[in-house]
Amino acid sequence: MRTRFSLLLILSMLIVQTSISFAQDDVVTIEFWHTYNETSPENEMLVETLIPAFEEAHPNIQVESVPFPYDEFRQTILTAVAGGEGPDVARLDIIWSPEFAAQGVLVALDEAMEDFDSLAERTFPGPLSTNRYDGNYYGLPLDTNTRVYVYNQYLYEDLGIDGPPATIDELTAQCDLLQDGQYLFSDGGTYGWAMLPWIWTFGGSITDADITTATGYLNSPETVAAYEYLRDMVQNGCFSDGFIGSGIDTGAGYYTNSIVSMLEGPWMFPIGAAQYPDFEMKAALMPAGPGGSVSVVGGENIALFTTSEHQEAAMEFIRFTQSDEYQLKMSETGQLTVIPELLENEYFQNHPYYGVFLEQLETAQARTPHPAWNTIEEILTEVGYSIVAGEMEAQEALDIAAAQIDELLMQ
Repeated sequence: MRTRFSLLLILSMLIVQTSISFAQDDVVTIEFWHTYNETSPENEMLVETLIPAFEEAHPNIQVESVPFPYDEFRQTILTAVAGGEGPDVARLDIIWSPEFAAQGVLVALDEAMEDFDSLAERTFPGPLSTNRYDGNYYGLPLDTNTRVYVYNQYLYEDLGIDGPPATIDELTAQCDLLQDGQYLFSDGGTYGWAMLPWIWTFGGSITDADITTATGYLNSPETVAAYEYLRDMVQNGCFSDGFIGSGIDTGAGYYTNSIVSMLEGPWMFPIGAAQYPDFEMKAALMPAGPGGSVSVVGGENIALFTTSEHQEAAMEFIRFTQSDEYQLKMSETGQLTVIPELLENEYFQNHPYYGVFLEQLETAQARTPHPAWNTIEEILTEVGYSIVAGEMEAQEALDIAAAQIDELLMQ
């Protein structure tokens, strides 16, 4: 009997050990949803270098890269999670984080990750703050950026312009030097990313600091002056009418010598080098106005979704995105690191153009971090179009828009 019992005990132990071994050998696949263009340097670095490095270090975790067009991404995620599906982790525009957190579809990482505090302490406070909602952090910063004044040095030489404008007045004076078929500046719309640098540089704002009201801020004299300036510059032909949807391709015009300047991010430099290898891009700070030289903070966060069935594996990948290896490699593609101590790295110290972006980030501001931002931006886009196109007077249009946004903020 004792021998039989011993055999049964040994057999059961072997079964348990086999089960444990099998569980340890199980390979799980997590989906990483993002908006890197499939042909972009960022996507190439992610798919060909970084994911393979992660998988080599974590042989039980496979990462499936799932790219989406930016314009469709937010709605795609909303539709997916409404049906109980969605990504394990996703790269979210920083302005979407409060919205998704408010809907309860993100995991509070400061509660789920034991090492969250040590990871968070390594990042820039500004980008980190965009992950905070209702007392918790629902992600970590993945990359950061801002827009700077990118100018065409070859057109400058042809037009006799000595250098980039330090002020709005200097920028305006350059209009007199343009030749037929040329625009001094161009942008692609009246959405927040395009308009906010001008609003802030003129001393205006969208709301008060506590984000409780837009009245008195969006329709202030300073904000009105910013919209009137852009309207006048487009209407007199100095700036392109790409602001109001003429179809002008700002980037193509810049490289083919019909557009003198634009506001762009660091990703534009590797893209330009790949497409126009003989064209040397130049950049400077946003021309200063009454509010100073102020641009807009961009970037993305990485977040874990409640729909994930492999949250521990997904959190391992999130940790990897905060590593020096990941951050330095993505910086090579134009994605500025979110870890300030890496700025002492030789790569950044000797970088040909990151310096101006880092300087601009000292005064750059974030888009209104509110769950209703997307609706707020729709209002701003519509009112901006009506003003720049000359359909409404700026004061009247902004009075109406401020009242609409006040309703959203009260909700």
